[in-house]
Amino acid sequence: MAERTAPSPEARLPLSGLLALAAAGFVTILTEAMPAGLLPQIGASLDIAPALVGQWVTVYAIGSLVAAIPLVALTQGWRRRPLLMLAIGGFAIVNTVTALSHDYALTLVARFFAGVFAGLLWALVAGHAGRMVAPALRGRA
Repeated sequence: MAERTAPSPEARLPLSGLLALAAAGFVTILTEAMPAGLLPQIGASLDIAPALVGQWVTVYAIGSLVAAIPLVALTQGWRRRPLLMLAIGGFAIVNTVTALSHDYALTLVARFFAGVFAGLLWALVAGHAGRMVAPALRGRA
């Protein structure tokens, strides 16, 4: 029988780092879609029509759409890890504004920028995950 050996460090996936990237991606999707399930409750708490709250999903998607490709092109010369951290930090800040805001217009602007940061994050995540591992493991990462 062949003896099993532990995989070399290069052959292992950095699970904690990959899980952090996966969690960031999950939170961006959750943040985009969650208002759709809470339209009546959010509308009632802000005293606005649920249809207006639905626009939060729309402006988030527009922010992602208009920002992802141009921002990646504009930041080509930047180091990717700090840019990824900037996207995550910016996303956290604008989501905090959204959570604390009682003003519809301010929340709409915050949701747009949440979409911008999410679009940038999604544009960076796959490439960053691939650079975290040995070339033979890029597909799995």
